[in-house]
Amino acid sequence: MKRILAGLAALHLASPVCGAEPALPAGLEGFKFAPQYSESDPYSPAVETILGGFWELRTGVRIRSDGDRRRTTLLESRLQVRLQHDTQAYTARLAGDLLADTVSKDHALDLEAGEGWFDLREANLTLRPVDFLDLKFGRQILTWGTGDLLFINDLFPKDYRSFFLGRDETYLKAPSDAFKASLFFSGVTLDLVYTPRFDADRYIDGRRVSFFDPQTGRIAGRSEGFDVDLPHRWFREDEIAARLFTNVAGLEMAAYTYFGFWKSPAGQDTLTERKEFPKLSVYGFSLRGALAGGIANMELGYYDSRDDRDGKNPFVDNSEFRLLLGYESEVARETTVSMQFYLEQLLDYRAYRSDLSVGTPARDRQRKVVTLRVIHRALRQDLTLSLFTFYSPSDRDGYLRPRLAYRFDDHWSMALGANLFFGEHHSTRFYQFDRNSNLFVSARYDFGN
Repeated sequence: MKRILAGLAALHLASPVCGAEPALPAGLEGFKFAPQYSESDPYSPAVETILGGFWELRTGVRIRSDGDRRRTTLLESRLQVRLQHDTQAYTARLAGDLLADTVSKDHALDLEAGEGWFDLREANLTLRPVDFLDLKFGRQILTWGTGDLLFINDLFPKDYRSFFLGRDETYLKAPSDAFKASLFFSGVTLDLVYTPRFDADRYIDGRRVSFFDPQTGRIAGRSEGFDVDLPHRWFREDEIAARLFTNVAGLEMAAYTYFGFWKSPAGQDTLTERKEFPKLSVYGFSLRGALAGGIANMELGYYDSRDDRDGKNPFVDNSEFRLLLGYESEVARETTVSMQFYLEQLLDYRAYRSDLSVGTPARDRQRKVVTLRVIHRALRQDLTLSLFTFYSPSDRDGYLRPRLAYRFDDHWSMALGANLFFGEHHSTRFYQFDRNSNLFVSARYDFGN
């Protein structure tokens, strides 16, 4: 309760927001069973059931060899089925993926890690007890903030393994097992999210994607993964997030707060050498609105690393300040360009450098990233060409995500794409994944339209 009150107090200091709920995946409108209409409003369905989904084949291959792992990154068949039942009193939603993955050697079911033959994406119930309140219980995809593939105040879990392996971009967002309350006041909305047990990112651990290990000073692969001490106690190692937002004369404003843990391993036990998830609080706000014929956004956040507030523990990540500036505009017919500037500033930097282990690569005090997304649609929007580029002038590394997608009709589509990493030093954020650079192709059948 103290954390909730502290969070609300922090939110009250700023006028609030932005990000809308995440868009539903394509095809969710699906099959619509005959709706029932209420007697009070014969034009408004009282009950409606929607079924949709897709079947997809996807394969990917590494551009270069990566030591002890296969050149194939993906070789899978995925069937997703989504069911939604709407009434005037509630909405029930269920979505899950049946997966046959021939690359993975471990097919044991793990719903938290998204591994095995089934991935439960959504299983939730939304109630509307009164006009000013929505309550949502269960597994759900949560997102807020203003960033495009860059996140500051969105502390909901991400699936970086799927992202780097070449799965669809929507799979970057991992599900949360949470309770969400949305309160609607006069022009202001307050969202409260409580996760009774910590939901970590589906982070890089060496099993499918290799990474740079600062302890050994080299790239770690499948045989050199690490153990973690994951917070897992119900109602004790939990998370609380809040967002207060409004729209004033077309300007979206939001304030955020979060109490929980670093979402990926950010600490280490010196005795067991197990990776840990230190305690973390985040406070931030964002703005978004029209500017010069496009849309501009700004977001910032203060990351309070509660287990190392003075920055003197070299085995726990320091506190940080993060900033994001973005702009998006349609520069020509069917062509949209968006740019972002992102900054991470490490706090207590002098303490960090003085306690750094000998031989361990030092982080820069400031890490800068610029991004560029270009999307062009042609052939009556059936053909989509896109490129997303990350480049860090401070790390001198980057990451390219080109993609071509073509829709043959309302059901069949295909996509070609790549994940390409470049840089100078394998210890940097993007270039550590150089051996995972890959090409991928997919064929998909959407049903329900």
